[in-house]
Amino acid sequence: MACAASAAVATVGLAVSPAAAAPATTTQAEPGGACTAADLGTRHPYIKSSEVTPTITHFKGWYVTEGSAGTQSVNTSVQTTISVSVGLTGNVEGSFEFETLGKVGASLGLNVQVNYTSTSSTSTSVTWNFRNPGYYGLYKGTKKVTGTYGSLNCNRVQQGDGSWALKWIEGADTGSYTTFTTLEEGAVRCEDKVPANSIMRKARDLLDCGSATATAKHPAGPVPSAKAAEAGHEAEKAAKAEKSVKTTGSPAPATRAALDCQPSVYKIDVPGKPLNWSAPLLANDGIRLRESNWTSAHLDNWRLCNVTERNGVIEASLWNWGNGGCATVPADIANQEQAYLTTATCGEDDLQRFYIYRDVPGSSKIGVQNKYTGFMIGHDRYADGELIRQYSSGRQDGTGTYTLTGV
Repeated sequence: MACAASAAVATVGLAVSPAAAAPATTTQAEPGGACTAADLGTRHPYIKSSEVTPTITHFKGWYVTEGSAGTQSVNTSVQTTISVSVGLTGNVEGSFEFETLGKVGASLGLNVQVNYTSTSSTSTSVTWNFRNPGYYGLYKGTKKVTGTYGSLNCNRVQQGDGSWALKWIEGADTGSYTTFTTLEEGAVRCEDKVPANSIMRKARDLLDCGSATATAKHPAGPVPSAKAAEAGHEAEKAAKAEKSVKTTGSPAPATRAALDCQPSVYKIDVPGKPLNWSAPLLANDGIRLRESNWTSAHLDNWRLCNVTERNGVIEASLWNWGNGGCATVPADIANQEQAYLTTATCGEDDLQRFYIYRDVPGSSKIGVQNKYTGFMIGHDRYADGELIRQYSSGRQDGTGTYTLTGV
């Protein structure tokens, strides 16, 4: 590899003597707001767009004759299934996902689901008191809420007078979310006046009002609805397509002959303490906190490779001098909260790319974020041998802030 052949060199602008991380901020993250060095390893969501769509989850056309009025339980068929999701994963298990959905509900003034759940994927019954004969649509429905989110990350920003400050900026990662409001059920007839863009209106739209089916004499009981059948078919196709996208994992990285690595060599330290990132010798192990000594064999030495910079945020691969691999999140657990970091053969893979958020010039403190997952990098506790892991919102106690120290 092109970067494998040089001795360690002195650091340039990024590294100075480490200092203890400041306490985590207690102020709410907002674009342009102040943050502290302890926030470099954290992120918070902000909602970029939202769309609320009344959606029917279950439906059945039902004809009531003069003698069949009264309370009946009608078994409705699945029309569509809505699952709560944020970003890459179909589950909601990290603090970033909870915070995202909480902000969605607050911004819209709606009571939305903030935990992983879904509407029923099996037939369910609706009990209704039919007071008048006629053609009814029995339904269950909800308001489906979808949209996109971005993240706010702490990074250095140059002021108009040339000075620098730490502020919350729009991070490089973005994603989409889906959730829904409380389920409701009911019955609607063709002749009922219902509010536009309501769940009840969506149910009435599924009735074949005006067709021979709705107006002809019909025995009491179920009535087919061509509109409902067509809508259910389209929803099923859309759900399959969405599931296909979410289950597609990160492809195997294409091999790369060489990396364009910067000459500087760094340790990634815990601020003010002796432990730092150390790459594994064994393929099934992860990057751990270790203290540098004569046995380190360059496993604690890292280079920044294929570096780009956008809006003051560095994107780079982290190449390890000791084992020749690149830092990565294992593909099979990449969507999991607290998945550990390891190293792998360097390749063209976003799992091996990291955003680096920096403190003001003169400080070497940084925060690290995986490009593919959007998760921040940190550790659960300060201890020799502790694995370096990813956290959806980062470590709010400041343990996701590191120093990039030249060696």
